[in-house]
Amino acid sequence: MIEARHLRVLRAVSTTGSFSAAARELGCTQPAVSQQMKALEASAGTTLLIRTGREMRLTQAGEALVRHAAGILAGLTAAEEEVAAIAGLRAGRVRLVSFPSGSSTLVPGALAALRAEHPGTRVSLVEAEPPRSVDLLREGDCDIALAFRYGTTGGEWDDLVVRPLLTDRLIGLLPEGHRLAEASSVAIGELADESWIAGCPRCRRQLVEVCEESGFAPRIDFATDDYPAVMGLVGAGLGVAVLPELAVESVRPKGARAVPVEPVIEREIVALTLPDLARVPAVAATLDQLARTAAR
Repeated sequence: MIEARHLRVLRAVSTTGSFSAAARELGCTQPAVSQQMKALEASAGTTLLIRTGREMRLTQAGEALVRHAAGILAGLTAAEEEVAAIAGLRAGRVRLVSFPSGSSTLVPGALAALRAEHPGTRVSLVEAEPPRSVDLLREGDCDIALAFRYGTTGGEWDDLVVRPLLTDRLIGLLPEGHRLAEASSVAIGELADESWIAGCPRCRRQLVEVCEESGFAPRIDFATDDYPAVMGLVGAGLGVAVLPELAVESVRPKGARAVPVEPVIEREIVALTLPDLARVPAVAATLDQLARTAAR
């Protein structure tokens, strides 16, 4: 295997014309130069220099290697500089996947703070609900996934680095003219006979479980992953819904009233990444900013 340090010695010898002059240029001893040239010739499997008295000249193989060495060493220098920039957060890229209510509440503030602190770090964003967002992370299609879960599902994320961000309470949405719209809180069982508007599949499943624990099966007439659509349907008097507080914060409900529901339903919001990615400076900085934004 040809090493970069040997190529640097070869170029110095070629440029200066002798081992002693190359040693002075490189800041080492003449025996060290001689030893590295022997190692390079052993790696190349052929003679690279012909020594005739005090003079030396390159063989055809030596000339070819010097010709390629310039590009190789220049590329290596560029790579070293780029890696140093990434390690020092002067550069870097982070691919972030988030669920919609996280995209509109947590993500903007975190990315704005990250850009202000590390302007060379670029972050891209796409949206996906869990578990699809988690699959994207495991498949290598993103670096950080914002996700949520209701309760603790044993083993679900054991292979990932889990950064807890906040606990998000679910809020009831009722039409403004609803009989319970002015209540300080509503027991979910009081809505047993209502028409329901359900959100994403995971939220929908949680809604059904909570309603069943309260003794009824919700009649879901509308289902949509679009939170503004849910609020629009509620505001039009077409049903009731339960949405995460983050979603209610991100869209001002028109014609709908937000009311706390009992029992309390909460979801855990987290940022997920892979163990190796957690050590990448740009990824670590993004995780830190997400945590700071969530804590405000």
